[in-house]
Amino acid sequence: MRRWRFSRGAICLLVIAAAGSASACGTEPGTNTRATTADSAPSPTHRPADEQAAKQAALAAYAGYLAASRTASGRSDPHHPALSRYLADPLLTRVRVSIREAKEHGAVRTGRLVSDPTVTSVSLDSSPPAVEIQDCLDATGYRLVYARDRRVVPGTGGTRHLATATATRYPDGRWLISAGAAHEDLPC
Repeated sequence: MRRWRFSRGAICLLVIAAAGSASACGTEPGTNTRATTADSAPSPTHRPADEQAAKQAALAAYAGYLAASRTASGRSDPHHPALSRYLADPLLTRVRVSIREAKEHGAVRTGRLVSDPTVTSVSLDSSPPAVEIQDCLDATGYRLVYARDRRVVPGTGGTRHLATATATRYPDGRWLISAGAAHEDLPC
C-alpha cells in the first residue's frame, strides 16, 4: 500500500481551515491593538457602535468558518454548504482544495481545535470594509488521520501557533472570511 505524505503547506491550510474560535497571542485583554497615527484619526462618520457591530459580525463569521471547516474536514466534504456561508475567495478555494487533497489521500481531520480570537483592527473606511483577526490556535489535539484505520498521518502533528484572518463586508452586508494564514513559526 502506498502512503502519502502531506506538505507543510497543505497541513497548515487544513489546520487553519479546521480551526474554531482562538485566543490572541501577545495581546493583553482590554488593550486596543488598532494602529492609529496623527494622520489617520478615526473617521468621525463611524460611531463606536458601528465598530462594535463590525467586530461582532467578523468574529461570528470567523467562528462559523472554523466550525464549518472542522465539519467539512471531518467528513472529507470540500463542498460542504456551510463553507460558502462563512468563507469567500481566495480562502474558500484554498480550504476546498486542502480538504479535497486530504480526501484523495484517504485522510480526515479528527479531534479538538482550541481557539479564542481577538480583533486587532477595524477598517470601516476601506473598500471593502475589513476586520483583522488574530488567533492563537491550539491544534495539539487536532489530527489528520487515515479514514480507514484512524492512524495519524506521519508528519502532521499539531502545534500551538499564531493564525490570522481577514473578515470582509460584502455588498449584500455579509461578513465573510476572505483571507487566513497559519503562522506555525510563531508559537503562542
